[in-house]
Amino acid sequence: MNRSQPSVSDSLDSIGAILSEPSAKRIFFVVDEGALNASGANERLGDYLRNAVVHRFTRFELNPKLEDVQRGVDEYRQFQPDVVIALGGGTAIDLAKLIGSMAVQPHTARDIAIGNQPIEFPGVPFIAVPTTSGTGSEATHFAVVYVDGVKHSVADATLLPSYAIVDSTLTESLPKSITAATGLDALCQAIESIWSVGASDESMAFAAEAAQLAFENLAMATNDPNSATRRAMSRAAHLAGKAINITKTTAPHALSYAITSKNQTPHGMAVAVTLAPILAYNAGVTDNDCTDPRGADHVLSRIDRIVQLLGAEDVSHACSSILGLLRRINCPDSLADVGVTTHDALVEIVQSVNAERLSNNPRRASSDKLIQLLTPCIIGTFDVKA
Repeated sequence: MNRSQPSVSDSLDSIGAILSEPSAKRIFFVVDEGALNASGANERLGDYLRNAVVHRFTRFELNPKLEDVQRGVDEYRQFQPDVVIALGGGTAIDLAKLIGSMAVQPHTARDIAIGNQPIEFPGVPFIAVPTTSGTGSEATHFAVVYVDGVKHSVADATLLPSYAIVDSTLTESLPKSITAATGLDALCQAIESIWSVGASDESMAFAAEAAQLAFENLAMATNDPNSATRRAMSRAAHLAGKAINITKTTAPHALSYAITSKNQTPHGMAVAVTLAPILAYNAGVTDNDCTDPRGADHVLSRIDRIVQLLGAEDVSHACSSILGLLRRINCPDSLADVGVTTHDALVEIVQSVNAERLSNNPRRASSDKLIQLLTPCIIGTFDVKA
């Protein structure tokens, strides 16, 4: 198993061959039990796990918490596995990344999580098996963790999984709400990656395909799914993950963390409610407020690419298309719809913004600018003029 070059499979049945190279006898299994049973993975994994000693790490909260990471580290050290497997959504995969890494470091999990200490050593091989089509965590070298209610992002090359098994059949039992929310996360990741200051030719290729796949297939995958739309969304999510692994995310994600924590809004929906306003805002970039060293014209060419991928004629039409998609999949399309209805609540969201993610945005966005931009959204209206 080679951590520096993750291998991707589209079938859960490939796990037998993966576990035999080399033979894995002690498996630390970070698993969302609901996803395990609903996806059908429990029956399919039975034969492959029967000959191994398996420690199951379960009963963790949605969105990784330091307390769950520390519990996992303690159990990992007592068990001493030779491989880690994660099965579930982004929470399970991020927890597995953090546990498998932090358990072999000389520093505390808290110090690493808040950035006081580095990751010094790689963990054992890690197999990520997503059961949602959205987070892309199986393709990234970072993981999120909440410490005392504050979201932190831990990034290190050794967090990239050794293997990713992206089997779309595992998503077939997802309810509409989760399909919609996770699919929106993939769409937002892809679009943000395209305009990110860190965008490269490689990331653009991943992100463009992901954006188009997600935009064209999410409504059907949510409302009238079939195997083709499920496969398309799984591919979109994985490609979006590969894209943000290079570029990271930008303003919509920077704003989303507080929306999720303060208003209990699913992550993908929390990101998506500001995607159209930020698209309109970034389309107004000039050389005076451009943060991309390649200049405003370069950014505008990427905005044009986004407009094309959304099948739109201009930015205004693209914003309308995003809002229309949100309505078709019964998701909130404004801050008002997620409970941000007052100026004070908006100020609190903006002041909690993730500065690192915001710094990746191609147009400088001060707190005052963001409040001005988003104020119409707290009464349910949105003007696409930048």
